[in-house]
Amino acid sequence: MTEKEMLKIAVEEFSRLQDYMISCEKDSDTYKKMKRRYIELKVILTMSGINLTELDIIKE
Repeated sequence: MTEKEMLKIAVEEFSRLQDYMISCEKDSDTYKKMKRRYIELKVILTMSGINLTELDIIKE
């Protein structure tokens, strides 16, 4: 898998995860687990040079 393909998958997962997070209660265990993955993906994408300004709708 190329770096481009991996970044594409990470961006898609980041976007999908945010949709799920929006539909959950912020104090739920599910949200807390998703937030950990959200932070991981945000770090990976930021370190890869992806500008998250438009993609990050949660902004946490």
